[in-house]
Amino acid sequence: MNVLIVGSGGREHAMAWKVAQSSSLSKLFIALGNAGTTSCGENISLNLDDHSAVIRFCKENQIDLVLVGPEAPLAAGLVDSLTADGIRCFGPKQAAAQIEASKVFAKDFMARHHIPTARYATFTQFNEALRYLESVDYPIVIKASGLAAGKGVILPDTFEEAKATLESILVNKTFGEAGLEVVIEERLSGQEVSLMAFTDGTSIVPMLPAQDHKRLLDSDRGPNTGGMGAYAPAPIFTADMMNEAMEFILQPAVDGLRTEGTSFVGVLYAGLILTDSGLSTLEFNCRFGDPETQAVLPLLETDLLDIADACVDGNLKNLDIQWKSGASVCVVLASKGYPEKVETGKVVTFEDLPENLACFHAGTKMDDGKVFTSGGRVFGVTAWADSIADAVHQVYDNIHKVSFDGVQYRRDIARRALRKTSYAESGVSIDAGNRAVDLMKDAVKSTYNSSVLAGIGSFGGLFDASVLKEMKSPVLVASTDGVGTKVKLASSVGRYRGIGHDIVNHCINDILVQGARPLFFMDYFATSKLNPEQTAEVVTGIAEACKESDVALLGGETAEMPGVYQPNEFDVAGTIIGVLERDNILPRTNLQSGDALLGFSSSGPHTNGYSLIRKVFADTALDTFFPELNATLADALLAPHRSYYPILYSFLSHVKALAHITGGGFIENIPRILPDNLDAKIQLGSWPVPPLWNLIQQKGNIPTEEMYRVFNMGIGMVVIIDKIKAAEIQEWIPERTFVIGELVEGNKKVQLVN
Repeated sequence: MNVLIVGSGGREHAMAWKVAQSSSLSKLFIALGNAGTTSCGENISLNLDDHSAVIRFCKENQIDLVLVGPEAPLAAGLVDSLTADGIRCFGPKQAAAQIEASKVFAKDFMARHHIPTARYATFTQFNEALRYLESVDYPIVIKASGLAAGKGVILPDTFEEAKATLESILVNKTFGEAGLEVVIEERLSGQEVSLMAFTDGTSIVPMLPAQDHKRLLDSDRGPNTGGMGAYAPAPIFTADMMNEAMEFILQPAVDGLRTEGTSFVGVLYAGLILTDSGLSTLEFNCRFGDPETQAVLPLLETDLLDIADACVDGNLKNLDIQWKSGASVCVVLASKGYPEKVETGKVVTFEDLPENLACFHAGTKMDDGKVFTSGGRVFGVTAWADSIADAVHQVYDNIHKVSFDGVQYRRDIARRALRKTSYAESGVSIDAGNRAVDLMKDAVKSTYNSSVLAGIGSFGGLFDASVLKEMKSPVLVASTDGVGTKVKLASSVGRYRGIGHDIVNHCINDILVQGARPLFFMDYFATSKLNPEQTAEVVTGIAEACKESDVALLGGETAEMPGVYQPNEFDVAGTIIGVLERDNILPRTNLQSGDALLGFSSSGPHTNGYSLIRKVFADTALDTFFPELNATLADALLAPHRSYYPILYSFLSHVKALAHITGGGFIENIPRILPDNLDAKIQLGSWPVPPLWNLIQQKGNIPTEEMYRVFNMGIGMVVIIDKIKAAEIQEWIPERTFVIGELVEGNKKVQLVN
């Protein structure tokens, strides 16, 4: 059989890799392909927009079957043109491909066929869309209706952001024809699962459920991307969920398209979200997913060409599709600058990979026998093994064998699956505990550097202090703190990882105000009865925060104390050690009247004031959504305490003093760094106070001065600098800051003025 695969990405390399294993294959062509697909078949240069040229190639090379990878050629009607000339195609025709190519069509289609999806409305005019926006009382998603290269889905956090997005799409035509219509729909909450299925237009065979990772950085931070990795099968997606998806989503979609006269042949992809009220459909795609395909196809036992043949011939029900046992994990290697300004043209070096690993090329090209990067997502390194845990270890143990200058990748792909697997399969058992401890060890060890001589598992941590020899007059700085009653709030909603960030970042900020850089951290976790899943979540959060600030997490203590703590309660504390030169200790002695107070935005209440907050909201459910916050109460209150170290440390030579706004708020904390003859004069209204504080003050009927005594009011760090340098330093700092006041003659207190 002669086969043509259309496409040039990682998905198409995975398809070519799988097709090349078929006993039915005679010759494989890939248009346009990449440097990796050359090992599977012959790359050819074809103008895919010129359908007559594609038809001519197929006839000249006696192509028996065409498999179309990307959505753009499907939406452009390539399958229609080929099939009209008698060329067999695995992929939907243009009318059926609308289910991805037009989000308006997809939403209306789901409504017609009673497929569960979020509430929505569609618009072509800005003013009409704006009026609707003003009427909704739930968080929203705005989608450009057409194909926008994966960039047409926007999640605005405020009304102003939503308004600006609508104006950009409908008025300024940011997405061109893809944005002639927009969909405004309700933003649902829950884990997302990708479920792809083979279909011949009548029968459906689902593939293994997968989960991908859209954000660029670990812990789902950073900008959205086309996908930084995936794993399959997703443990969270149960057999009952699969039955629900087949009965209420996939089968109604295939049946609905057929009854509307546009039978769907190929791969139907359902983007699902697991809400509290059941499965809901976020989107449909008309092709294999990317990078899900790179994780799913290595586990496919049945010949892919046999499946494609059965779909095209309408015989899928007669084919028994088999899958390998075990699991697969794909980690995407991306270029420096991705997903924005991408650096390309970097030479790639390879080492041999084990048999159970594959390196799927995406943005690569071959030149003079060498492989160079040519796009944002460059490779998908995939491992398959008996379990997700084994696959994770395999892929990360070998990922360094594919390298190029500026490579970036996530180091936490499939970590949530490991946590789900241990809990779902074993509950709180010894096996689950061992897996949680293993996960904790991985997270802790990821923070180690060459100075760590002994860490987790030792009686005490050992840290090589020879770095101090390079300093003129080194001073060690230490801080110990806890998170306080915020842990009770986190425990009540089962959200623990952010607490780990809280304790580390609080301690880092406390030594930063003295001018120190952190060296290492040690934690203390105590609970009534050890829950391995809970413990691993908190400690993993601690490790993540340490890694972000290049701090070694040497280890700590986990204590189980029934009777001391109430059931399901826990507490966490930590100690940090840092260092600085004696001459650089803050605050400096040259503070004077007229110095400017520069405010850095907080990320929420941080770790202070939660006793009062819990009292104010004692009668309010934590899942209550507040429009003015554009978030639930739990989301607003559990935002992790930010670290100011990464953004401030390099500017400390220009700083006279720092005040971390913790317990005691403005009124208690700023005087701690003032000499006896100066006051801090704070100009109220000089920065935007986040709506959470207004909500707390109004609901609790709290006096303004008390608010500034308890809370940070949206300013988590106050920097005192020479007034003359203020504007220049603000330009240097890559985030918005606020001149919130100045030092004046006084007696070591805070003046709040309107």
